[in-house]
Amino acid sequence: MAAPLDPETTPEEYRQRALLLADLGRYDEAAGEIAAGLTDAPDEPSLLGTLARIHLAAEQPAEALVAADRAAASAPAMLSTLVVRAMALTDSRRYAEAAGVAGDILQRWPADAYAQRTGAALLSESRNGQEALNAAWNGVRAAPTEAEAHLVLAVVAARLRLFELAQRAYAEALDLDPAIGDAQRDVGIVRFERRRWAQALEDLADEATLPVPSDDRPDPQPSPRANPAPDRPDPEGAPSRGSASWAGHSAVQRPTGPVLDLSMESTDVVRRGVRIGATGMLLAGVTSGAMTLVNEGISRVWAGMIGVLLLFGLIVWLNRSLTEPLGGVLSRLRRVNRPLAGAVYLCFVAPVLLPVYALVGGVIPLVAGMVLAAMAELLVLTRR
Repeated sequence: MAAPLDPETTPEEYRQRALLLADLGRYDEAAGEIAAGLTDAPDEPSLLGTLARIHLAAEQPAEALVAADRAAASAPAMLSTLVVRAMALTDSRRYAEAAGVAGDILQRWPADAYAQRTGAALLSESRNGQEALNAAWNGVRAAPTEAEAHLVLAVVAARLRLFELAQRAYAEALDLDPAIGDAQRDVGIVRFERRRWAQALEDLADEATLPVPSDDRPDPQPSPRANPAPDRPDPEGAPSRGSASWAGHSAVQRPTGPVLDLSMESTDVVRRGVRIGATGMLLAGVTSGAMTLVNEGISRVWAGMIGVLLLFGLIVWLNRSLTEPLGGVLSRLRRVNRPLAGAVYLCFVAPVLLPVYALVGGVIPLVAGMVLAAMAELLVLTRR
């Protein structure tokens, strides 16, 4: 039942009362406070957004979506209203619409750390993939000291079965804020998003083959959010619950390096890309040199086209093969593996000398490009 109407009570005061009641798990009474506030201000987006979160916390997705739609209609450009609407759409299993809202969040606020990590988590709930992972990395880079950024990265990575990355990200989140380990047990809506991501990670924990925690907690009931979305790539076979949990973080074997260190998977991809690019450049250089014996003009035209294709193809291949943004991989390579970083840049420079040869002629650009490619391959072969 709604609280008695008090003409001197502001909408914000009603909202604060609702937050206090929600923190006690008294969601019906919290919703009543919001209803009382909406009597005076029926289109107040903060009240409507809070009401939607209360319904989400109470596992009432249909009611949450009604309130979220009203909030979005009142304030279509407000980040908080878009966030709660995307959550309500996901919990209502309207995954395509939820993915659209999450994508809108990422596009509207590209430099906002909260928007990037929240948009990444919401996108991964409805349609996981490279875009969600890129946004999660953006959230970490924008706010590397915020535990929730690393928590979201762990969730997105786990949904993509990148369990090494997920474990490293979760360990970093725990280092920044040990309370993350118990976030899924919280009640209320003040930290509702943190609880949501923590619960999602616990639902995915069994797939990471983590050590069994030593606690005796009862196995929680599966959350509606854990059900796979029809348009999201999911792992083969549903995970069996109860054998492991990230929440038992004392049992997690933490890596020694920070989460932003390069994963072995990314390192292997970069090494393979360097070898492919270097080999292609050596073959192109030899072929171009041989073609000068027949016709130098044809050789130069062919070399120019091949150089552009080699460079473009290498960049596209790396972007598609890496599970992290290429720019982020290169920046960390410069810090943790300079020889491999140097090999990558040599592979980027070497094909450029083929168009230089096409413009000016002569054997020097060809020879220089082949030397750079050979140096890149040598760095990869000799520096593990």
